[in-house]
Amino acid sequence: MFHWSLHYFPLAPIFLLGLVVLVGVVIALVEVGLLRYAYEKVGVSQRYIFAILVFSLLGSYVNIPVAQLPAQEVLSNQEASYFGMRYVIPLVTEWPGTVIAVNLGGAVIPLLLSGYLIWKHAMYRQAIWGVLIVATVVHVLAHPVRGVGIAVPIFIPPILAAGVAILLARRFAPALAYVAGSLGTLIGADLLNLDQIQTLGAPVASIGGAGTFDGIFLTGILAVLLA
Repeated sequence: MFHWSLHYFPLAPIFLLGLVVLVGVVIALVEVGLLRYAYEKVGVSQRYIFAILVFSLLGSYVNIPVAQLPAQEVLSNQEASYFGMRYVIPLVTEWPGTVIAVNLGGAVIPLLLSGYLIWKHAMYRQAIWGVLIVATVVHVLAHPVRGVGIAVPIFIPPILAAGVAILLARRFAPALAYVAGSLGTLIGADLLNLDQIQTLGAPVASIGGAGTFDGIFLTGILAVLLA
């Protein structure tokens, strides 16, 4: 039961369906050439756009355990709401406490892609400042949600990241927007609030998962368009 309960989609079905539809629209626009220039500006070849978006969405189902907090009462088999979004609390039995995990689609893939973009555009200084600014603002706005973990308003990361990227580096703003939005959200919302996790009754506290995945995923789409 332990391993099965680690893997689940972080959003309620209706919101997950919304992201699937959004991915479909973006892929269609890419295929007809309307978004090709935008993604080329990010630094991702058109042939890889579909794979990155789909793997990020499907990867949100996979949580990789990295630590375990002492056993406490945890919530189970519920949905929690914050800022209009509904997040899934998995069904668990005989759970050992709160498991700290890393989400494949919301943390691992964005981290790898961000590292590649920073290297490709040699934007080390701009990336540091962008991530620092976004992480600071997101940390202030981050909100603890019982049974889920830390959540942020869904549109804050992409909009903030786009604005910061334009100010810091207009020449490669789309790439910087993705990096600042993804890493800034992971650091500001999840990593800087790990000390609160044990009090929230969450069976799984997933870095890049429920509470922040939606904002990080939309950063990969909206930050490019806004930038």
